[in-house]
Amino acid sequence: MKVAAPKPFLFEGGDRAVLLLHGFTGSSADVRMLGRFLQKKGYTCHAPQYKGHGVPPEELVYTGPDDWWQDVLGGYNFLKERGHEEIAVAGLSLGGVFSLKLGYTLPVKGIIPMCAPMHIKSEEVMYKGVLAYAEEYKKREQKSEDQIKGEMDEFRKTPMTTLKALQRLLEEVRDNVDMIYTPTFVVQARHDEMINTESANIIHDKIQSEEKQLKWYENSTHVITLGEEKEQLHEDVYEYLEELDWI
Repeated sequence: MKVAAPKPFLFEGGDRAVLLLHGFTGSSADVRMLGRFLQKKGYTCHAPQYKGHGVPPEELVYTGPDDWWQDVLGGYNFLKERGHEEIAVAGLSLGGVFSLKLGYTLPVKGIIPMCAPMHIKSEEVMYKGVLAYAEEYKKREQKSEDQIKGEMDEFRKTPMTTLKALQRLLEEVRDNVDMIYTPTFVVQARHDEMINTESANIIHDKIQSEEKQLKWYENSTHVITLGEEKEQLHEDVYEYLEELDWI
């Protein structure tokens, strides 16, 4: 059975725009509810879908951070071309890393990194995550257990150069966080099972903006946008956006 690939979305609201960025092995679905919530509050929200994501996992390993960064820039320019002069950016996990990179690369109104890593726990943890993603994808295709086992055995033979490139990206962004002077709201789940939660403190402490805050969500895990505190997160993100100095 073919799995329907997630697509980019555009939820049109007002002149104020928010670029929403998903995580590694994730999809635009991870930030869809947040986008709908903000649209109802008058914000235009756009989420790109990174190359190699939401498609068979064999395609993921032949893409990397440079490809996904181009998708992020494409999303930013898409909003600019539609006449949105001011754009805030919110991103989950890898999307949060890209939101920070945008913050020292292009003009943005505000930055909301959510559970964004500043270093990888280990390549082994990342690799296990990719394998879990691949297996789950094959289950959704309703393949037999034998077929999944055979395909996973083959998949394990594929070189994972993507993970090394991801580590280099995190190092690059961590080294440049102190170039950010944009208002920033750092979001971190207390029970984050995927990243070292010390990352949130690193981001908050290194950013040079005088308008910065860090909030811990005590009952949440890594994919905080879909977790049990998502409604509170929606309200907090909206409140933060409302405090920005929009034209």
